[in-house]
Amino acid sequence: MANQDATFLNPDRIIQQINLQPGGQVADLGCGSGYMAFAASRAVGPKGRVYAVDVQKTVLEQVKKEAQVAGITNIITMWSDLEILGATQIATASLDAVLLVNILFLVANKTAVFAEAKRSLKKEGILLVVDWLPGQTGIGPAPQARVSRDRVLALAASAGFAEQASIDAGRYHFGLVLAQQ
Repeated sequence: MANQDATFLNPDRIIQQINLQPGGQVADLGCGSGYMAFAASRAVGPKGRVYAVDVQKTVLEQVKKEAQVAGITNIITMWSDLEILGATQIATASLDAVLLVNILFLVANKTAVFAEAKRSLKKEGILLVVDWLPGQTGIGPAPQARVSRDRVLALAASAGFAEQASIDAGRYHFGLVLAQQ
């Protein structure tokens, strides 16, 4: 699995900080190339399940191919529009963790994404948000497109989440672990 994203994000280190358990159920919403889904897959093990969800069918096909080549059977690719509540068809209150990594700047209806995370999480489940730090970093989206930590916390609060912890997400990102209130 080629991982160009490892130059600015370390998926395994991020996943280690949220203590996913073997057998856990996780969704990587807006999975892109799948780098976080593969890290979550390793953490939850063969009895766990990771839903790699994206609106781009081409990236989902690539994730599916990479999983097959690597013999990974616990990643399920799923096409969905995250801006439509319930569109993922992931069972309500079924997930131990939802990952939102580097996607908020791409989404118009951010409120819907947080609502989908809440709908699919178990009451004790966690929401991990990793996104770009403000300013000009030389890589990533334009500064005006970035979603600030304070904005993420406000969106999360409006969906019924509160900050549980901050994690080290590297030099270009912030990381927040959110729990349902």
